[in-house]
Amino acid sequence: MKIYRNIDEFQKIDFPVVTVGTFDGVHVGHRKIIDKMIKRAAEHDGETVLITFHPHPRLVIHPDSKNLKFINTREKKYELLEKAGIDHLIEIQFTKEFSKTTSFEFIKKYIVDSIGAKKLVIGYDHHFGKNRLGDFKELYDLGITYGFDVEKVNAQSVNNINVSSTKIRKALEEGKIKKANQLLGYEYSITGKVVRGNKVGRKIGFPTANIDLEDQYKLITANGVYACRVCWNDSIYQGMGNIGLRPTVNHSELTIEVNIFGFREEIYGGNITIYFVDRIRDEIKFANLELLRQQLIKDRETVMGLLND
Repeated sequence: MKIYRNIDEFQKIDFPVVTVGTFDGVHVGHRKIIDKMIKRAAEHDGETVLITFHPHPRLVIHPDSKNLKFINTREKKYELLEKAGIDHLIEIQFTKEFSKTTSFEFIKKYIVDSIGAKKLVIGYDHHFGKNRLGDFKELYDLGITYGFDVEKVNAQSVNNINVSSTKIRKALEEGKIKKANQLLGYEYSITGKVVRGNKVGRKIGFPTANIDLEDQYKLITANGVYACRVCWNDSIYQGMGNIGLRPTVNHSELTIEVNIFGFREEIYGGNITIYFVDRIRDEIKFANLELLRQQLIKDRETVMGLLND
């Protein structure tokens, strides 16, 4: 996948099949759109082009909001888009000035003049341009004027739930990790650098890798204990993750940590990815470390049963 940080870098291709959006999550519904793009491009020996924005428009339009969190980091989103089969990714810098661009101006400047789109594939609820006033009817009319087709992809459902990034965020915030994973179509994950902790876990036989996140807008799933898979150095391990305040040791800051089963390497300073499979319980304050240790033994058995099922 070729990435363009400036649309002026894009060189026109014979049959561009285009879509536009933030694509937070690159979930099941997003991939339905991408699959349709790939199919239409293949019919005409064309290529797929996805236009997205950075930073996320909500960060520019609502900069004072303290609760803006996104399913994936910028890097993870682009990794997922490449894996989904996008040929060209154009990243438009979203600014206050750009937010004033009308739907007509956007289509004329970017879709028509810069890319020369032959087909535009959009989701069923797609809106665009200043105040999100542009809709399917306007796109259809502009397509007739400027010579591109518009195709709308209906909502994608999983277990009778229409998939959306909003619903996935809500599921993650509530700790409903299995539901979130079903709507995503893959396992929600966190990637971060391994940093030193207070080594309490090591004292009771459950050493953990503590994770430091660089992206302040990354959505962290609800506090609790999770069955996880952990990727380190291109190898996958089973593990038991914890997100929370570690109340038994009177910790006051949110901590993300994982006990990697059978793992003994020193990995401080390295990056690992934790894939969350299922949530097994709430975070609990125990009277002492021995009671915590006994619970962790039970938790490990539960996690291994889930991961080996």
